[in-house]
Amino acid sequence: MIGAISTLLYGLLSIGGGIMGYRQAGSKVSLIAGLISGLLLMLGAGLMLQGNVAGLQLAQIVVAVLVIVFLSRLIKTRKFMPAGLMIATGIATLIALFLSAPL
Repeated sequence: MIGAISTLLYGLLSIGGGIMGYRQAGSKVSLIAGLISGLLLMLGAGLMLQGNVAGLQLAQIVVAVLVIVFLSRLIKTRKFMPAGLMIATGIATLIALFLSAPL
């Protein structure tokens, strides 16, 4: 349950970040990437709530990819926002996902 809730919140954060990137910098790439990743995370959360293991796997993959992408962005820009926030919340989400995985 905690994994699904964490995933849902991270998905909403991803969508919000994509919208903010578009508004502040006019970045269509940020908007599209934020929407796609956020919707995939929400789909994963919904599947997890239904007891579908595929939702957990989808969420783990999407979150891991986002953490890697934002880690490379943080290294490149050396600015905490938004990359550091997405890394920190992504790692917390991954921990919740792995703790909620069936044994």
